[in-house]
Amino acid sequence: MRLGKLVWVALAAAPFLAGCGDFWQAPSSTGSSTCTTNCSTADSGDFYILNAGATPQIVGASITSGTTVTALSGSPWTVASTPYAMAMSPSGNFLYASTIAGVYVYPVSSGTLGTAVQVSQDVAALAIQVDTSGTWLIEALQSTGGVTLAAVPLSASSGGDNGAEQTAAYTVANGSVQNGKIAVSPDDKYILVALGAGGTIIVPFNASASGGANPLASTARVVNVANSDSETLSVAVDPSGSLIYIGETNASSSGASGALFAYLYSSLANTSLTAATGSPIASGGLAPNAILPTSSGYVYVANGQGTTAAGNISSFAVTSSGTTYSIAAGSTIAAGTQPYALAEDSSSTFLLAISSLGDPYFSWYTFDSTTPGKLDAQSTANTGSSPVALVTP
Repeated sequence: MRLGKLVWVALAAAPFLAGCGDFWQAPSSTGSSTCTTNCSTADSGDFYILNAGATPQIVGASITSGTTVTALSGSPWTVASTPYAMAMSPSGNFLYASTIAGVYVYPVSSGTLGTAVQVSQDVAALAIQVDTSGTWLIEALQSTGGVTLAAVPLSASSGGDNGAEQTAAYTVANGSVQNGKIAVSPDDKYILVALGAGGTIIVPFNASASGGANPLASTARVVNVANSDSETLSVAVDPSGSLIYIGETNASSSGASGALFAYLYSSLANTSLTAATGSPIASGGLAPNAILPTSSGYVYVANGQGTTAAGNISSFAVTSSGTTYSIAAGSTIAAGTQPYALAEDSSSTFLLAISSLGDPYFSWYTFDSTTPGKLDAQSTANTGSSPVALVTP
């Protein structure tokens, strides 16, 4: 099987559609949990789920005593229109939600969301993320013949817009922005967006840009899909920036299952990307919808297995020897139908998952205390229908 071909795309004149924590370590002997006694009775940090069901809303909650979902004060919060994606500021003080009516910021105080204020009028921000400095809100919008990125300067005090939005349009054949599938590198130098059949676009970024300068580069790298019928569904960068990850459908050697690609982050400066040993590796299912690198040196992939079958979450161990990185398959555990997003709570005790088609919509797991990287099923809950995003402070 061939690896995705790399091309560079220049800033295009495509029309703009106005208004759709941790550091990497070697795998530990106890997984990534900080719970040293009985994780099944632990409490989690806060988390937020964006539901796109009949009543669009943001649900805020935490897990109490390992098994109970406890709503945060004021939850749920109504979203006025069709939602697409969500992002949390690095400080945890602001939550952003993109909708068909624009992008809104909610101040966060003791877990409770305050009154939403519009931060961008872009009505098609399918994927959003805040850079690690908290200075920029990055939006990925579908545009004719490719993708448009927008960068909104943010106020440190209010989380709202703090100047003129900057944009850059890129021509990408067959590019289709995947809802919520965007990542910013920990050093704020690159933005990665999953573009379906168009592959992955990697845009150089300058978070220090000021005075109205555009932080988005005029040229970008595209990692093409591995096979003609493959689609890139997810992207991620590990917390230290050592590796980037890409999840594709139909990317196995037989073209019949999903694959996880792992590339050295340092090779982004080179003509060709350097794959980690073992990459690409079977993702564990048909559709690798989400990738979650954790601080323990394990990567988790949420796989869909069709619209009527239960999905799963597969673990992968990442190890290094000098500048050589290797990835290897670990264990797999059942999840809901089409698991769509993963998050690790702030206590590093629980892995959280939402499934867009439910059965269940929300589930959580603990990290096994004896087998590194292994997940133990904890419990499930009904937190609203058709979730599209999950974030933790």
